[in-house]
Amino acid sequence: MPALSPETDRINSEAPKQLVFPALPASPGLAKLADLRPVIVVDSREQEPLTFTRLQSVRGTLYSGDYSVRGLEDKFAVERKNLNDIANCCANSNRDRFERELHRLRGFCFTRLLIIGTREDIAAGRYHSKIIPSAVLATLDAFEFRYSIPLVFCSSPAQAAIALERWVWRFAREVVTDANNLLRGSSLKKTSHNPSCLL
Repeated sequence: MPALSPETDRINSEAPKQLVFPALPASPGLAKLADLRPVIVVDSREQEPLTFTRLQSVRGTLYSGDYSVRGLEDKFAVERKNLNDIANCCANSNRDRFERELHRLRGFCFTRLLIIGTREDIAAGRYHSKIIPSAVLATLDAFEFRYSIPLVFCSSPAQAAIALERWVWRFAREVVTDANNLLRGSSLKKTSHNPSCLL
């Protein structure tokens, strides 16, 4: 067995000290969440943003997607497209760029591709593009499976806004529920157990 270097000996001698975890960061504002509502973030590049009536919204620069939740921008992302947009995204010239966007969304906890229109609209060719309807629908099906992103069709912007508000509220509610569960699970009575045994 090769001899350990002095640096390795030093790290090993300090290891027990590093195994003691500090307490979780205090969050006195958690109890106040009962009186608050999540805020929708609309990407600053979104040219025709949805109109929300039940939740507040603010403009911001998002890494991915067109809509998110303030404070959870790295976990929640919704990409919105109208029929013209989505048809053009399926064409060769734009497809690679759009697939890169979808690939970035794979790291999020909650994602949706929100399409303003219906499958019937696409099948009827109600968009401005030379790509044929069957190719658009087949490409969307491939995107859904390849990037694990659910497709949601809404017949109008108003319906899309209602769906997005519901997703935002329910996702934020689950985050708060998980935080409360963590707090309850972390509030055991102090024992004589050595914290260095946790790893």
